[in-house]
Amino acid sequence: MNQVKKIAKKVLPPVLLDFYKSFSWKDCVWSGNYASWKDAQKDSSGYDSDLIINKVKDATMQVIAGKACFERDSVLFYKEEYNFGLLSSLFFITSKQRGKLNLIDFGGSLGSTYYQHKKILDELLVSWSIVEQKKFVDVGKKISLDKKVKFFYDIAECKRKTDAKVLLLSSVLQYLDDPYTFISTISKLNFDYIIIDRTPLVKSSDRLTIQRVPNWIYPAKYPCWFFNETHFLKSFKENYSLIFEFNSIDSSNISSEFKGFLFKRKEL
Repeated sequence: MNQVKKIAKKVLPPVLLDFYKSFSWKDCVWSGNYASWKDAQKDSSGYDSDLIINKVKDATMQVIAGKACFERDSVLFYKEEYNFGLLSSLFFITSKQRGKLNLIDFGGSLGSTYYQHKKILDELLVSWSIVEQKKFVDVGKKISLDKKVKFFYDIAECKRKTDAKVLLLSSVLQYLDDPYTFISTISKLNFDYIIIDRTPLVKSSDRLTIQRVPNWIYPAKYPCWFFNETHFLKSFKENYSLIFEFNSIDSSNISSEFKGFLFKRKEL
């Protein structure tokens, strides 16, 4: 407990929500208002293409080799930049769980979020499990050199094997074909805490768009949801209580806010 307070005092700035805006996705464009996921897929290309996976793999290897601080979506960053909204959530949870952090990072690529915050996480007792698409997991199992990071194909299987108490959903729910069914399913797995981050919210009804990634990152187009904030929060209400929310780093050409949320299981 004292160790957590010591680390938090060292790394958290006076204003937690003063985030950096130099984000690699700033040149993305979102458009359209599709009636169904099937319709949006017709105008899309997959995220699991070998081109994307190889670019992410190469960038991750640069980070592991110490040639860059972290990568996000294959873009390398050479200066440490911390997501303080996420870190404050992790510190809160760790303080409640005797200094331990046992977490599943769903859609965590090859460890983007972990390596971005590794210098801080190394001060804690951390188990960081990533659940991803099969191609990413296959690559992750081959290249991961950090004993704290493990890769799995399925959330339920991962939770059984690791007894993870925390689920992190960072920039992932908007890319699922049926996000509300997914939320209902994971709510029944009884994670003590669920952290949402980098999720686009709108005041209007849910909107299904196409996100176009600039070629300088990699050429790709895929469906992306913008969630009505009230409806989105209500989907967690049955099993979880909202502890706090925070602003995320992303932005869009569509009028929206990207936010993060920390939820705690009501039975705790």
